[in-house]
Amino acid sequence: MNWKHKDLLEISQLNREEIEHVFQTAARFAEVNQRPVKKVPVLKGKSVVLFFAEDSTRTRTSFDMAGKRLSADTFALSKTGSSLQKGESLKDTGLTLQAMNPDAIVIRHWASGAARFLAERLRCSVINAGDGWHAHPTQALLDGFTLSRVWESFEGKTLCILGDIAHSRVARSDVELFTMLGAKVRLCAPRTLLPAGVAAWPVDVFSDPAAACAGADAVICLRLQLERQQAGLLPDLSEYAGTYGLASRHLRDAAPDVKIMHPGPINRGLEISSELADRAESLILDQVAAGVAVRMALLHLYLSGPRSQD
Repeated sequence: MNWKHKDLLEISQLNREEIEHVFQTAARFAEVNQRPVKKVPVLKGKSVVLFFAEDSTRTRTSFDMAGKRLSADTFALSKTGSSLQKGESLKDTGLTLQAMNPDAIVIRHWASGAARFLAERLRCSVINAGDGWHAHPTQALLDGFTLSRVWESFEGKTLCILGDIAHSRVARSDVELFTMLGAKVRLCAPRTLLPAGVAAWPVDVFSDPAAACAGADAVICLRLQLERQQAGLLPDLSEYAGTYGLASRHLRDAAPDVKIMHPGPINRGLEISSELADRAESLILDQVAAGVAVRMALLHLYLSGPRSQD
């Protein structure tokens, strides 16, 4: 495929064929990651800036590892180690980085739209590693890739996303991706943790986790993002855990081989029981492994081919 995109800002930029091509490319890099020497010279001479203005373990480390395994040079920049902390604007930080002539900037930022703001002003590729509540396209792609390894098709599958939907960029990107691939998506959360306008989303909305999981082929638990919430949305965490923390009783009527997922970090006993996080049907660690392969695929596609403005 002739990859024409310059930036990856949200899932809606891609069509189904392109998403499947990302999965196929990631599958080849997943094989590379099983070799004794996990390095290929695909991006030798390329440079990638990892600009993370929010904390991250999985996304930042997997992008760093992905770049290095492709033989690119990666350079990490965080808020605490950048001039953002001194009051520099995002625009000036981006232009400063561009003057150093990187081939790509991977950005995570607390403000929704930050990735697009940079992409519209910079010549290099911009890959969104999460912006506010807006989008997390690479997480959605790795979630889809993880399930593509155990499902032959997404058609006819039912997927439940459970937890803090209102503050989740992962939920928004997952809904876009899985509906595009043909799956039916359900959302389940207390009313205070559902986003405004959710009635217009292409999903079924539930308040009862057991009903939401009935017949589900996969359940994605979400982290409870207390740092983004206003006071009073959840007056009692123990009550939330007792009702919405995924437990075995919720899965009694789910598909017999229901898959369990979580983008991490996991708060055991709050969002999901340790029993379910560790059981054989859990794909949580498979998601982590998939993150490296998918991000290798994305760096390869965005830095190896001709660029155009999306």
